[in-house]
Amino acid sequence: MIRTVLFATGFLWGCVSAARGGAQSRPPNVVIFLADDQGWGDVGANGNTNLATPRIDSLARDGAVLDRFFVSPVCSPTRAEFLTGRYHLRGGVRDTSRGGERLDLDETTVAEAFKAAGYATGAFGKWHNGAQFPYHPNARGFDEYYGFTSGHWGDYFDARLLDHNGRLVEGKGFIVDDVTDHALRFIEDHKARPFFCYVPLNTPHTPAQVPDRFFAKFAGVEPGLRALRPAQEDLALTRAVLAMCENIDWNVGRVLDRLESLKLAGDTIVLYFSDNGPNGWRWNGGMKGRKGSTDEGGVRSPFFIRWPGRIPGGTRIPQIAGAIDLFPTLADLAGVPLPGKNPIDGVSLKPLLFGTAKDWPDRAILSHWNGKFSVRTQRHRLDDAGRLFDMEADPGQERDLSKDQPEAAARLSAHLARLRKELPTVSKKDERPFPVGHPGSFLSPLPARDGEPRGGVRRSAGAPNCSYFTNWTRPDDRIAWYIEVATAGTYEAILYYTCPKADVGSTVELSFEGSRLEGTVTEPHDPPLRGAEHDRATRGSESYVKDFKPMRLGRIELKAGRGELSLRAPKVPGRQVMDLRMVVFSLAK
Repeated sequence: MIRTVLFATGFLWGCVSAARGGAQSRPPNVVIFLADDQGWGDVGANGNTNLATPRIDSLARDGAVLDRFFVSPVCSPTRAEFLTGRYHLRGGVRDTSRGGERLDLDETTVAEAFKAAGYATGAFGKWHNGAQFPYHPNARGFDEYYGFTSGHWGDYFDARLLDHNGRLVEGKGFIVDDVTDHALRFIEDHKARPFFCYVPLNTPHTPAQVPDRFFAKFAGVEPGLRALRPAQEDLALTRAVLAMCENIDWNVGRVLDRLESLKLAGDTIVLYFSDNGPNGWRWNGGMKGRKGSTDEGGVRSPFFIRWPGRIPGGTRIPQIAGAIDLFPTLADLAGVPLPGKNPIDGVSLKPLLFGTAKDWPDRAILSHWNGKFSVRTQRHRLDDAGRLFDMEADPGQERDLSKDQPEAAARLSAHLARLRKELPTVSKKDERPFPVGHPGSFLSPLPARDGEPRGGVRRSAGAPNCSYFTNWTRPDDRIAWYIEVATAGTYEAILYYTCPKADVGSTVELSFEGSRLEGTVTEPHDPPLRGAEHDRATRGSESYVKDFKPMRLGRIELKAGRGELSLRAPKVPGRQVMDLRMVVFSLAK
């Protein structure tokens, strides 16, 4: 029923627009910028004098600032909350990799709602809510997608194995510039109709990489504003982050300029926010916590929104808000009906943005990550240990008021207890299978991050997202994926691998539910690791990458259903079988 109503809305817009023949009847375009690991303090508009972000700041000057805007402590949960208007645990998002980042399929996304209302929809950048169809962005309401679906990438220059509408492609240049180029093309191509353009950038997430022309300003410079405890700050990372933020600002400016040149600026809602607190100890307004923390500094994000002629410039909104509010707010502003299937946790902020709110009620916003919870009201935060803080007087959360204000502490504790009882209890391990052969998909990739190494096999780095499997040396070693084949049939299996010349000759066996396929590694491919040459600071758990080569293993019959897909090597004549980035399936023609 809801889809029928939404499609009718799109049809009605076309009729009204044609009848009136004027731009005034056109629903607003929407452009959303989502930065990755940019803290509240990493923009000039919030008082950081270490960098210049004039184009981002212009959104605050010409529109509204949500001064207390809260997201999740890490990436994929925030994205899920933006997409659905619901707390991330409701949608099954409980991790940042190994399948736990996927958004449940019974969730309706903001892109689906806008698409059904007649909008062209596009997403450009880091998706991080599922890689395989039907978790892929093209299956979640986006007509156009370009970027990568995992949580981070290993090298930001001329990126390999990017995703363009479900196909593997090579990027061009610095990745943030590249995805912005695609967003600009999308805006240009759809200038004659309403569009919804989501630009989830992947910086300043590490690895700390940025073009020379942005980094030169910060090389060797001592930042004037420092972390609350300067001894904790990694200055090399801070310098790189500042440069990456200025690169983001430049790209935001390119989009704003394009909207202006196309005479679309007045018809377009533009908003900007980040997915969690800063990814390192640096200046952040004296708040406690950073990325991964449910304290204030880990979940408070910059937020600016501009809609010329509708949202008064220079508006500053003190009421608390969060990522859960963006779906209902954008739908309300654009006249798009909300889906009725799942209750939404967020509220429309339109009355605050338009200055029509009367007696806006206090509310409580939940923050969660890795089993830790906190609750934020307008005045207080109750942390995971049950301590109460006055956030207006004590942003560093240094004085516990739970004994001085027992009634407030008890009220928030009771609220948190109700929410925890209501929200799904999920383990860190994800039990959902990875789909193969879903209708509508061109390819079914099974990257290393989604697999399980067994025996001596290990990942190339601690964080699974952009890793590959290595140390595959023995016939007893295995690599496994828990999959569900949606469409029975004959599939072409391709391995993305590297292998030195001395190790060529291993026999590789792929098996699933009684079906087997064998092939031999016959061609050497031993490229160097990539990424270190672009790093501006020591990287943490992200893997370096290589240029992996496709090897056609052959064809295999896969029957529909769930089971374990397994890779092993019955014959290993050299030191190793291969390094493996992914297995890709496609239905044979």
